[in-house]
Amino acid sequence: MSQADFYVLPNAEPESRNAFLCRLADKVLGRGLNVFIRVANETEANRLDQLLWDYRPDAFIPHGILNQKPDAPVQIGWGDQLPTHRDVYINLGLDASAETLKFDRILEIVIQQPDILAATRQNFALYKKNGITPKMHDMRPKG
Repeated sequence: MSQADFYVLPNAEPESRNAFLCRLADKVLGRGLNVFIRVANETEANRLDQLLWDYRPDAFIPHGILNQKPDAPVQIGWGDQLPTHRDVYINLGLDASAETLKFDRILEIVIQQPDILAATRQNFALYKKNGITPKMHDMRPKG
């Protein structure tokens, strides 16, 4: 059975979502798991590819665009593209499908933008409908 986690960030800036994505991918990779990051389109995939290269000067996240580097531990794809593994699926493409449910772990990064909030609410409902109890993680600073 899949596990779904929603990381709810307190702000609306896409940059905060991207920064959190990089930290999250690095953490998951550190646990020895493969990661698939689904984005909306090829332009977003190329932008994310560059972002992961620039993430931290003292760290390296081995990654690639799925159709160019299918053996990279962190893969970026869009549309119907899927990796061969079913470890971790990070959904930046907004919508989720039946294929999403086949991954062991599904991660959603939520920022306070109406389109992202609406899409992640739909995904939350999809996961629940399919027997997955999503976990919410409030990422507001403590204190």
